[in-house]
Amino acid sequence: MRIEQLEYLAAVTQHGSLRRASEQLHLSQSALSEAIRGLERELGVPLLERHRSGARISRDGSDLLPIMAEVLNGIARLKEAAGDQNRTSRTIRVGTVNAGTSAILIPAVQDFGTRHATTTVDVATMFQADIQQSLLEGRLEIGLVNIFPGDDIPTALTAVPLLEGTPVVCVHTGDPLATQDEISVDDLRHRPFVSSRPGYVMNRLTQRLFGSRPPATTYYADGAEMAKSLVAKGVGPSVLPDYRHHR
Repeated sequence: MRIEQLEYLAAVTQHGSLRRASEQLHLSQSALSEAIRGLERELGVPLLERHRSGARISRDGSDLLPIMAEVLNGIARLKEAAGDQNRTSRTIRVGTVNAGTSAILIPAVQDFGTRHATTTVDVATMFQADIQQSLLEGRLEIGLVNIFPGDDIPTALTAVPLLEGTPVVCVHTGDPLATQDEISVDDLRHRPFVSSRPGYVMNRLTQRLFGSRPPATTYYADGAEMAKSLVAKGVGPSVLPDYRHHR
């Protein structure tokens, strides 16, 4: 049994004949009649009384019409509910490590909001390991992370480069290091240093940078923005990523 067979029978009842129903349905009269015959064979009862002058609903068909109407109304409500769900706001969850992402994240969210007014973008700042795990578990749709060349990305995830960054030394303008053309690792090692907290990619970088001889005094910050604030206060220099748009 197909939905259109019920719709065809309802059309014949509404318009009073196969001819008028076929015209309204933009269907040949023979195709319409054969579709209803198929429904009659499946139900085992005649639904139309066919005469040389035309066809009309049979008594059995009349008895079944209320049930058919109920089915068709249920299908209409189902389609309407599905349409409402499509129009209902959905949420796209984005996890970001924050550093360097604002240059692409904010314009992207604004543009997306313009084109998809019923969709909400929920942005959460997270550690990189948590972002990858949340992506794997389906708790995030998108993750913005920093990776070093050679870092392994889980095979279940797809990585698309958006920005490239170069590590640079960030110092206060009044710091003597600001006047030097070059800054060595020893220059940073022998003074208080501002590092990102463990869990951030720049913490991994500074560990590689200093090796087994870290600075005597290290201040830890939650991400690049906090590290910049500490540098601006004169706490000490830091190594942070300088991003440019990927081409």
